[in-house]
Amino acid sequence: MAEQRARQLQFAAMTSDCASRDSAASQHAAGNDNDSRFRLRAGCVLILAAILFFARLGARALWSSEFRWAEIAREMLVTHNYFWPTINGHVYYDKPLGSYWLVIFSTPFTGGLNEAATRLPCAIAGLLAVAILMLLVRRLYDARTAILGGVILATSFSFVFFSRNASADVETLTGELAALLLFNHYEERGGGLWVVGLWLIMAATSLTKGLLGFALPLLVIGVYACLRDGVVPFFQAIIRGPLIDRIRWLVERNRWFFNWYTVAAVALGALVYGLPFQISSRLMGSEKGLRMVYRENVVRFFHPFDHRGPIYLYVYVIFALMAPWSALLPAALVETHSLRRGGAEPARADRFALVYFWATFIFFTVSGSRRSYYILPILPAAAILVARTLAYPSESELRSMIARRLLTVGYAIVALTAVAGIVLLIPARAILPSPYDAFPPLPAKLAFIVFWVVSVAAVAYATGKFSPYRVAISVGTIAYLAMVYIFIFAIPAAEAYRGEKPFGYAVLNKIGGSTDRLVLFKTEGPLFYLNPPKPIAEFNKQQDLQDAIAKGSARWMIVRRRDMPKLDTLTTVELGEASYPWETDYNYRNKVLLVRLGK
Repeated sequence: MAEQRARQLQFAAMTSDCASRDSAASQHAAGNDNDSRFRLRAGCVLILAAILFFARLGARALWSSEFRWAEIAREMLVTHNYFWPTINGHVYYDKPLGSYWLVIFSTPFTGGLNEAATRLPCAIAGLLAVAILMLLVRRLYDARTAILGGVILATSFSFVFFSRNASADVETLTGELAALLLFNHYEERGGGLWVVGLWLIMAATSLTKGLLGFALPLLVIGVYACLRDGVVPFFQAIIRGPLIDRIRWLVERNRWFFNWYTVAAVALGALVYGLPFQISSRLMGSEKGLRMVYRENVVRFFHPFDHRGPIYLYVYVIFALMAPWSALLPAALVETHSLRRGGAEPARADRFALVYFWATFIFFTVSGSRRSYYILPILPAAAILVARTLAYPSESELRSMIARRLLTVGYAIVALTAVAGIVLLIPARAILPSPYDAFPPLPAKLAFIVFWVVSVAAVAYATGKFSPYRVAISVGTIAYLAMVYIFIFAIPAAEAYRGEKPFGYAVLNKIGGSTDRLVLFKTEGPLFYLNPPKPIAEFNKQQDLQDAIAKGSARWMIVRRRDMPKLDTLTTVELGEASYPWETDYNYRNKVLLVRLGK
């Protein structure tokens, strides 16, 4: 009997062991299956985003501040001095060197320094940001929320715009996301080599636009580390008890910073960030770079000298930047702030998302210098909040009744706007007053009609059985098609009505291709498209211009229409930047002319 009992126990143990192995194998297989589905869906999101960010990237001539990145990179290539940023020979160190170097690195892939090369770093950064956000959100929540977050970020208007625009803003946003992802992965481990990686990422990011690459990740991580268990425990810890206990609590919560690895990390980060400035200083004998770091980051924050928007600027600007998803942001904020469901505290993921959003919002709001697009780094945080709200399968699972109503109202705004978009097919002369009745017809009408029909179908899909997840699919479809039409069809078509690039080439043709006797008066004109081998003489005073004419060094001049009456010089207008009936008088007077000086 004892032997039989032993055999039964051995058989039961073997069966249990096999069952355990089968269960573990099943869980492992399910995990692999989930990973495969996530990678497949994330890959599809990235492919669609790549089409949106890269298609016809160079079809539009340089616009506004894009000239800065293009011209500085061009002059670096001409002078072979990659540590001294200049525009027409004048130093321009308002931004660090990193973003200009990225433009130069892009030239082999685009056949030279052109519009596509100037924008390529931002397009790549935008795609990386979408990928990093999906990885971060998957760690915070789940695969469904991660995919939604990627879609929302990739189809927000200003994110698409700046991913297709030469600047350093998306590069800064991407670097911040990379730092936050690294922290989120290792936050429970305290110190480690990952801390060195964190500071190196922040240093590299800061070389693109400025100290924001350090300030924003440190702010978000520091605040979250203190508040991850809630606001009440935080205040209880820092208000009550002896001072030494409060300090000990803060140190314990910020082990990611208070460890020996941070010493080496800060030193390496400072070296990576400061080295280009030191090389620049040694080569040129000037501390201009570091002085501009202080002016553009510290002075601008506390004592702004320009861009002084109102303190409430970002309250409404964010709705334009995140369109069309911003219509759902109020519902997402209310829903995420509904911190209790049946008395349960919210997940740390919600706190991280809220800290990310509000720390960024407050940081830019308290800054003395405010400009609409400065707050672009808030978009990933807003995308997380909207995604975690829309990931619920049914409206009944939303915690807050107010959130449900706001979701309905927000979606109604998006749906009505999409349906009403058909009015764009009506000719301008039939509905607009003069001079706007001269607007050209809508470009790519067939594509617009197809996209509109699909968008209306998406509205019908969501309203047929209303739920947050159906809203996500509907708005995602509408947003993607709208961005494709705007950036891949409409904006390139509008190039026919822009004159900077054609004017630059026409000037070169008129003056025989040599800029030796060309001068500029109170404007830099289409400098990049003139491609001068050396700086062109610039004048702001009438007398200096007269002296140059007398010496015979000035034969041609580029000047704005508004400054022509100020000239006491014999001139003949040879070329003018194209103008159109719908332009305002200000725009017309701001256009540039090529004039011949003297008889």
